[in-house]
Amino acid sequence: QVQLVESGGGLVQAGGSLRLSCAASGRTFSGYAMGWFRQAPGKERESVAAISWSGGSTYYADSVKGRFTISINNAKNTVYLQMNSLKPEDTAVYYCAIGRAFGVLPTTDRSSGSWGQGTQVTVSS
Repeated sequence: QVQLVESGGGLVQAGGSLRLSCAASGRTFSGYAMGWFRQAPGKERESVAAISWSGGSTYYADSVKGRFTISINNAKNTVYLQMNSLKPEDTAVYYCAIGRAFGVLPTTDRSSGSWGQGTQVTVSS
């Protein structure tokens, strides 16, 4: 069983930065991609970013390109999301996910396996 625990959320003013972390535990993760999703009130969950185990492949939603950076620390089984130039529309609960199968980037619900409990990010204007 996989456990994903997010941290780093909080309240920040528009233009500010936050760094989210997601620590994975429970089994070996070598070769499994990880990613971040978010869900704002009244909206569907959407993919934000994903990264392969090696870090060589990344995906970003158009809405966050140039502002967010995803990275992975294999030794710590941890994935990070550096969020800069935050906007009020980035306000959401952010969830960490692991790919459903070896090498699969978690960019949709279908391609994702386990999920974390989420961490709230609130950007004030």
